Amino acid sequence: MVLFGPSGCGNEFYEQGHKTILEVPKWIKEYGLDAYEYSFGHGYTMSTELAQKAGQLFKEYDIKLSLHAPFYINFANPDELMYQKTQGYIYTGIRFMRAFGADRMVFHPASQGKLDRPSAIALTTERFKETFGKMEEEGLLDGLYLCPETMGKTMQIGTYKEVIELCKTNSHLVPTFDFGHINSIEQGGLKTKDDFKRIIDYCIENLGFDRTDNSHIHFSKIQYGAKGEIRHLNYDDEVYGPNFEPLAEVLIDYKLSPRVICESMDKMPNDALIMKKIYQKILDK
Repeated sequence: MVLFGPSGCGNEFYEQGHKTILEVPKWIKEYGLDAYEYSFGHGYTMSTELAQKAGQLFKEYDIKLSLHAPFYINFANPDELMYQKTQGYIYTGIRFMRAFGADRMVFHPASQGKLDRPSAIALTTERFKETFGKMEEEGLLDGLYLCPETMGKTMQIGTYKEVIELCKTNSHLVPTFDFGHINSIEQGGLKTKDDFKRIIDYCIENLGFDRTDNSHIHFSKIQYGAKGEIRHLNYDDEVYGPNFEPLAEVLIDYKLSPRVICESMDKMPNDALIMKKIYQKILDK
């Protein structure tokens, strides 16, 4: 079953007088959604005690939870100290996954920086093997998925092929396909059902059906320029893509059950529900 949810509550949650994470699970359930992604994008600013309380409520309301690690993770930074900090962000994220009861965490793989792209990819790959191999040996990854994300800017490591190759380094890694990012990198290349099939087919061929089935999806319309992503938009934007219908058709045709997280600009729950209804309408045909 495909699960749908937002990457935050947008303006609506606060306009209704809600304030804390403890109010989110009931609100999301009443909205008609079944998933939620909590972002630590700007750092781990929550206590583990609060995470445990919130996690219990997400469990009670049957909302599947994912986390987003800090945005500044970079496995390609040549500085050894910065690499150790990146590892630390992942370790801390895993602790919060356990506290929340979340089963997956999204993270940005790397930025190219001053390295040429082949060197940045090679360094990222080697560090993925080292970091996640060690975590697996320590038993930290049992029952968890870590989800490197496809990125939207040309200097970031994270085309869909690069992410899939990185996922080959450890069985606990599954892709986060951010189709708005992919569309930005490809300059509006995601329009038809075949455009989305190309990506899903490549994943199945390289990672197998099960890991493709467990993949994570971010979906939103994104404004882009020559260097890729500029800013996220709401789903009612009529200038930029991608549209969700062709992806929904592919998910149904392939009988895939990923988690779809909406990352619209400020209407995440509303737009997640639009996507859920689009999916259900096609499924019911």
